[in-house]
This record gives sequence, C-alpha cells and structure tokens, in this order.
Amino acid sequence: MKRRDMLKLASTALGLSALPLHALLAAEPKPKRILYFTRSAGFEHSVVHRQDGQLAFSEKVLTEMGKKAGYQVECSQDGRLFDGSLDAYDAFAFYTSGDLISAKGNGTPMTVAGKQRLLDAVAAGKGFLGLHACTDSFRSTGAGTTLDPFLAMVGAEFVAHDAQQEATLRIASQFPGIAELGHQRCITLMEEWYAQRKFAKDLHVILVQETKGVKGAFFGTPPGDLAVAPVPEKPAMKGPHYQRPPFPATWARRHGQGRVFYTSLGHREDIWTNPVFQGITLAGLAWITGRVAFDAKSNLDQVTPGANQGA
Repeated sequence: MKRRDMLKLASTALGLSALPLHALLAAEPKPKRILYFTRSAGFEHSVVHRQDGQLAFSEKVLTEMGKKAGYQVECSQDGRLFDGSLDAYDAFAFYTSGDLISAKGNGTPMTVAGKQRLLDAVAAGKGFLGLHACTDSFRSTGAGTTLDPFLAMVGAEFVAHDAQQEATLRIASQFPGIAELGHQRCITLMEEWYAQRKFAKDLHVILVQETKGVKGAFFGTPPGDLAVAPVPEKPAMKGPHYQRPPFPATWARRHGQGRVFYTSLGHREDIWTNPVFQGITLAGLAWITGRVAFDAKSNLDQVTPGANQGA
C-alpha cells in the first residue's frame, strides 16, 4: 500500500486536525458498540469525574470520537451491567481504579461473577481497551510475578508515578494507525506517566517509555516510504520511579480469542483533545473490534529488554 493510501484521514472529536488511520474506518452497515466503564473505587481522575449527573470529560470525548469513527459508545459507572448479557457489546473500554468490587468510590460495584463474565467475554472474542488508570484496578498482592486475573488480561500492573513532565514515547511497531503518527518515530507529550511492572511476556509493545531520554539518534527504519529526520535530543525523565530501563507504555496482546489494547496515556484533559492520543485510541479500537488485521506477536524482549528491571 502506498503512503498516500496509508495516510487516509479520519475526522476526530471536537473538530481537531485529522489523523492517519489507513482505510480502517470504512463505512459499516452497523456501528460497533463499545461499553465505556469509568468507575473509580480508588483515585478518581478528573477526566472521569461526573458533575451534576453529566457525562465526564473523557466520556463526552470518546462518545463524540465514536460517532465520527463508526462506534456507538455507551458510558456507565454501574458495575451491575456485567451480571447481565454482554452479547450486545463488541468491546469494552475501561478507565477505572481500585478494587471495582468494593463499595468505595463512585457508581455501583461489580460483582465477583460480573468480573469473571467480563474476562470470559474477552477470552471468547470481545475486544478490550484499557486507558491510563486501568492498570491500577484490582491490585495484585505480593512481590511475585502473579497478577490479578483482570490485570493479567490487560498485561501489566501500575506501580506509581512521579511529577507530570514532558517525556518521549518511541514508536516501536508497525501497528496500523500508529506507525505513521510520528515522522521522527517518536512522540513527546506533557503527561502523568505511569510506571508499570509485571509485564506479560506476550506483549506486542507499540510505544516505549524512553526513561533515559533521547540522544538525537534515529529510531530504526521508518514504516514504508515515510521520511524520517533525526530525533531531537530529549532529557532523561525525572523522579525515582523512572530511574529504570525503558518500558512499554502502549501495547497489544491476545486474551484467548479476544484482543486487548492498553495505553498509559489519558490523565490530562488536553491529552484527550490531542490528535495524537485520539489517533492512538482509535487505532486501538479498530484493532480490538476487528476492523483491521495485525499480528500482535510478542516483541517485549526485543524492544524493551529491561522492562521488568527496577520496577
């Protein structure tokens, strides 16, 4: 496929600039249906906080993005939904925190059975999109490699974060809709960067958290005939939780027959309205709902060989 065809543009929410999404947003007879679950049983991020019964900021953005990209997004903080039939949904998006079975926090708790129904639905072929705080849900106990089943499905567990700062993500994959986002094979943003641990061995790493900074070198061979300039030098990340080798920040994996996509981005309102973040999110949705094909085979040891060190 030629570059001009690869860079077909799809409109994004809030009238922002268009994004490269291949031909993956072709018209379909019926929109894919996404359940966006935003219950916070731990820290509640501002982007999922509802005020006066109105949808939260991220809920409004994702709903609008969905309309323009062929998805029907249903937003909920009611965990009882998972006790019923999940057949109507093509995929689930989670921006959650804490033990979602606990009565703490907003919304209504999930049940133990509902949690298992979610995991079974994804294993049977549904898609799952994890956003930012999702890896801070159903925390594991102990220092071993075993993860809570929900976190095992997502592919890692949140450790901590230090002060918000500008940092660089390296594009480490030809994942459709993301490989073309950066002419310099990297993305630099101001964000609250999640440090993760216990990465699943089968992760297909898409974006790498460049903790050591960037020294101005090229980041490998560009996709297709996309021109690449040397990457500008960027400083190392500041804070004790980033004094470790580069680690995955966005990835894809298979959970049984289902597809799972996670990105650590999404803390800030301006990230949600950023065309790059929207492009990453829409690319993830397209893959987990089967609108694009991609072999998400493991590359963890190749692109982030020290990912589990220092965590």
